[in-house]
Amino acid sequence: MMETGEDIVIVGAGIAGLTTSLGLHRLRVTGFSFTTWTNAWRALDAVGLGDSLRQHHQRLYGNVTSSTISGHQTSETSFEAKGKHGVHEVRRVKRNMLVEALAKELPSGTIRYSSKVVSIEESGFYKLLHLADGTILKTKVLIGCDGVNSVVAKWLGFNKPAFTGRSAIRGRVDFKRDHGLGNKFMQFFGKGARSGFLPCDDNTVHWFFTWTPSSSQEKEIKNNGAEMKRLVLSKLGKMPDEVRAVIENTDLDSFISSPLKYRHPWELLWGNISKGNACVAGDALHPMTPDIGQGGCAALEDGVVLARCLAEALLKEPSGEKLPEKEEYKRIEMGLKKYAKERRWRSIELITTAYMVGFFQQGDGKVMNFFRDILAAYMAGLLLKRADFDCGKLSIS
Repeated sequence: MMETGEDIVIVGAGIAGLTTSLGLHRLRVTGFSFTTWTNAWRALDAVGLGDSLRQHHQRLYGNVTSSTISGHQTSETSFEAKGKHGVHEVRRVKRNMLVEALAKELPSGTIRYSSKVVSIEESGFYKLLHLADGTILKTKVLIGCDGVNSVVAKWLGFNKPAFTGRSAIRGRVDFKRDHGLGNKFMQFFGKGARSGFLPCDDNTVHWFFTWTPSSSQEKEIKNNGAEMKRLVLSKLGKMPDEVRAVIENTDLDSFISSPLKYRHPWELLWGNISKGNACVAGDALHPMTPDIGQGGCAALEDGVVLARCLAEALLKEPSGEKLPEKEEYKRIEMGLKKYAKERRWRSIELITTAYMVGFFQQGDGKVMNFFRDILAAYMAGLLLKRADFDCGKLSIS
């Protein structure tokens, strides 16, 4: 058994974990894709990666929604509208490219892979992380960015994320030619299903399909690309042939199915986002349904805000003198409390909006279909409204 000491340990090297790590590094020294809305680009600019990522991902200029029952378009929303924080910016970013860009900017040795945390122990002003390989990490700050099944979130008292009853199938197609779908986000609704198609660049299209499966359907399609493809094609309804062709041209090994989970908003209202020198961020904090495309964007926000709050606590030492452990612990605790305060209502707002949008957009029945078509423009507008947010600069006063 080996024990090593660290000032800060971030469990999870996903978007939230890497953004927090890069944010702290910046302050200290001076599969698939997801939709990056305006708020995400502000966070990426804050950590210095916005411009480099823009070069590889085309801008989306609007959202078009259509009914798979009637085949008619129900709304069209421009993404070039101006919000409280300037003109909106929406792109589809390849997740692996973002993660690699974040990791590349960190000092060598910052990331330790294949290090599963099995338990957490308190030891005075420190946390002891017991890893599966027998290693013990001793840290002054513990940040849980370890996803929906977070060990740190469980330690803080959060329940496992709840299942919505809905599931999603996702895929991507890399055409050898221009896909011809333009640069708009296309959504289709009807008969208890929802689908979306998002160009990433001139050749690549990412798509999703959400529905409410029966227990037998879940068993039939599990890890079975052919069954997933058959299911999706059977439920697309009235849809343009060029859009349907995206599903038809998706390789079977590109189909991925997963249940949609979320954290009950009231858990964040009363629960401990931070406790002492530990906190959570990203999906460990606010697992949400993908209906407004804010999961990854919110994780980027978390990283910037958390880095800033921690930097304020750790970098302002009088005359460069080392603080007593108790005072340092108190500073860390107050920094994490400030972070929790900033992120609590923002997280509640995003989780709640995503759940309600998904409920209405995927609803079935004549009454629900009627109201969904009427409210199509309002629902699309919510995507921009929730993205009209600025997490602030990566600087301390």
